[in-house]
Amino acid sequence: MCRINPKVDLAFKKLFGSEENKDILKSLINSLLPTEEQISQLQLKNPYNLTDYIGGKLSILDIKAVDEKGKWYDIEMQVDPLGYYGQKALFYWGKVFTGQIESGELYSKLNKTIVISILDFIYFPSDKRHHRIVSLRDIESYEKYSGLDFMDLHFVELQKFKKELKEIKTTLDRWVMFLNNAYKYEKDKIPKELAKDKEVKKAIEKLDLMYLNEKEREYYEAEQKAIRDRAEALRTAEEKGANAKTVEMAKILKENGVNVDIIAKSSGLPIEEIEKL
Repeated sequence: MCRINPKVDLAFKKLFGSEENKDILKSLINSLLPTEEQISQLQLKNPYNLTDYIGGKLSILDIKAVDEKGKWYDIEMQVDPLGYYGQKALFYWGKVFTGQIESGELYSKLNKTIVISILDFIYFPSDKRHHRIVSLRDIESYEKYSGLDFMDLHFVELQKFKKELKEIKTTLDRWVMFLNNAYKYEKDKIPKELAKDKEVKKAIEKLDLMYLNEKEREYYEAEQKAIRDRAEALRTAEEKGANAKTVEMAKILKENGVNVDIIAKSSGLPIEEIEKL
């Protein structure tokens, strides 16, 4: 089984952002793009470099690449649930888009920039889609204008993906299944449903054999601990919030003369605690 979690920043960047794995990154990008926009070549602009990571540079958090048509791509894995993630995605888009030219250069040199956000939390709770594309369109006609078609924001919400292996149909399905279940796979026992895409198969093989040196292991484990700590802090905060609401409800019921035993059964609070309210 894969010993390394591809959702951790360092592992994700090393797997998808290394020169030797550009075919893997290209496959991931193409799995999100429409048929008419598929890419054939890709140039990494900030390939994986442990020195950058140790230096704390922002570049480690995302992967920047350019295709043969000059389009820019910014790919990020985000594990922590951020309520302001939309602002962050737009900030990344703005930095990459404006960073294409120096001060004084022509705006005509700016090319379309596509931000791909792979989220290990639910950011859009309104529906069940695990992949959506947000772009600039006319608010009434829904028309795209070539003079303004310079931004696409792709959001992939991993937790919304509920398919079983036998239900997988697309390359995107295989990539999401891989990211969600990498710990189940090993290079010599890759499910046939995933092995249909040679790049997904290669990703499993690479991850299963991935070696982290002492410094990489140190940062990888620190990231894993930080993820667990933040998840626990969020869970604790949610529990405290839920408990506060329960106590408030019990207080209101008591003030309205509801029997203490009934309040205890409906709220789950001890009778002694209710009597003190």
